[in-house]
Amino acid sequence: MDSSTERVPRPRVTARLRALRFDAGSLALNLVASLGRRGSTPIERLGSLDRLREWCDGVGLRLHDEAVTDELLTELWTLREAAYDVVAAVVHGRAPAAASVALLNDRARPAPPRPLLRATGTGVEVDGADRPLSGRELQSVVVRDLIAVLGTRSGAGRCGPATPRCAP
Repeated sequence: MDSSTERVPRPRVTARLRALRFDAGSLALNLVASLGRRGSTPIERLGSLDRLREWCDGVGLRLHDEAVTDELLTELWTLREAAYDVVAAVVHGRAPAAASVALLNDRARPAPPRPLLRATGTGVEVDGADRPLSGRELQSVVVRDLIAVLGTRSGAGRCGPATPRCAP
């Protein structure tokens, strides 16, 4: 067969490849992993509102019903790409795009809900830990997790190729 007419096999996309991943080591890295095969034919694992709900359930977060919108999904894709840029920059020892850092810092600003302890007659209860989140609160929780991961893995708040514990 002539090389110009050879068929190039299509990558097989199985249910396993489309499955949401919750094994990346952190909430933020699980969001980054919701887009698979970045180097070839990308596989979108977070492509619908139902998948967004599944992802939230899988990472143990609840959204207000009215927060589950196409706008939030688009914002999460944008956040995911900025997070990927920063993580890839750390791993490869380069500076991330200024726009990625600015977006992540902006999305980290809203305060996520704070659970509080309440004394009872027999111990303590946690109030507010299971409160549904708004879309902005969800994004803040994700970005704050990314910041914690990058800060913790560096050992001193700096992350780069010279700090081996930094690579996610």
